[in-house]
Amino acid sequence: MNVAQKHTQRRRLSDVLKFLVPSLIGVFLFMIPVPYEGEMTIPVAILAKWVEGNFSSAIPTISVLFMFIATMGTIIAKIAYPSFIMNSPFLRRLFDVNGLFVTARIVGTILGAMTLWKIGPEWVWSENTGALLLYSLIPILFSVFLFAGLFLPLLLDFGLLELCGALLTKIMRPVFKLPGRSSIDCIASWLGDGTIGVLLTNKQYEDGFYTKREAAVIGTTFSVVSITFSIVVITYMKLEHMFGAYYFTIVVAGLVAAIIMPRIPPLSKKPDTYYHEHHVPVDETIPAGYTPFQWGLKQAVEVAQSNSNMGKLLKNGVQTVIDMWLGVLPVVMAIGTVALIIAETTPVFEWLGKPFVPILTLLQVPEASAAAQTMVVGFADMFLPAIIGSGIESEFTRFVIACVSVTQLIYMSEVGGLLLASKLPITFKDLVVIFLLRTLITLPIIVFIAHLIF
Repeated sequence: MNVAQKHTQRRRLSDVLKFLVPSLIGVFLFMIPVPYEGEMTIPVAILAKWVEGNFSSAIPTISVLFMFIATMGTIIAKIAYPSFIMNSPFLRRLFDVNGLFVTARIVGTILGAMTLWKIGPEWVWSENTGALLLYSLIPILFSVFLFAGLFLPLLLDFGLLELCGALLTKIMRPVFKLPGRSSIDCIASWLGDGTIGVLLTNKQYEDGFYTKREAAVIGTTFSVVSITFSIVVITYMKLEHMFGAYYFTIVVAGLVAAIIMPRIPPLSKKPDTYYHEHHVPVDETIPAGYTPFQWGLKQAVEVAQSNSNMGKLLKNGVQTVIDMWLGVLPVVMAIGTVALIIAETTPVFEWLGKPFVPILTLLQVPEASAAAQTMVVGFADMFLPAIIGSGIESEFTRFVIACVSVTQLIYMSEVGGLLLASKLPITFKDLVVIFLLRTLITLPIIVFIAHLIF
């Protein structure tokens, strides 16, 4: 082997390492479960829990401060059009938002302040409404956003998605009508948290890798509930001894929903156009002379080489964190608190659950009347079905409620609010319809498996 060949080989190895090292670190941080305090979780979640645990008393106050900054910045941008905002792509994207987000930021900031200082009626800031958001959910989101924003580039920008896209397109396209790279979104959600999946999908959509239809499908179908939360639900239902059967049921029902949902409205009606109007679609064809792995590796190395400026990546990461803190927190606070107030102070969800009584009776689910409300109350918050259903005597019914609550996916206090706060082409009406469709699709499957088990 001559000197030139050795040099080329070394250069190729160094190029591959530029892809391999950051991508493996990203996989470890977001996808490899590790033992922590008696449970299995991912390293990013451990870092987030460390921040949440050490700064739990300060995070609610800091979050309300960020909500205030977001609201004031938005009002100034809308009224005064100052040049320092309008001439900065980052600040303009942050503060020059549409009317719905202006309203949501104002409402979220007001509700956050009322909850922080316990101002106004108790039903706004009680432990089951505003306080549940500000002191339980917001600190989790605050901490997850910090590390997701800083470390997601390791998964997104060094070629891992290009490799997965080449390897998995032949599976993802025919089965789920999605590009192969979307498999990473699902795995990150499954092992980490649904919010991580939404953030990852939103970033990919803004960067032009997903069409509006693909982004909407991934955000509402593949941002699945984490293993950790599934364990919390089954434990709360006092059915820990059935975790294997429980998780098997969730996976089967979730896969069926993931196959059906992209093929029916509203998701099937979303246009296959991109966030940027003149964007050129990503070519998924494998050129002649390449295996899927060879082509995926070639693309991955090229992407890694083009993203070697760590300073730029760090700057983008910090901007992403600020964008999520200021853009998402007030919207989640607004939507989540309003949904919980409705759930806690009105019989709306009880009324909405009435149509499920004959369905549950037909499916031979014991205590159908008691279970019916849990079929819809999960739209407000992911924990409400477990909280309401935990008092039901029948193990069969508690098992069904636990499974349905996890497969519904759309919770306004978390993923639902996050979807509306993101750039993804999802409306509130879409979320309501998708929630109901997922419930109607997964419920019979779950009950059928439950009849086999019990």
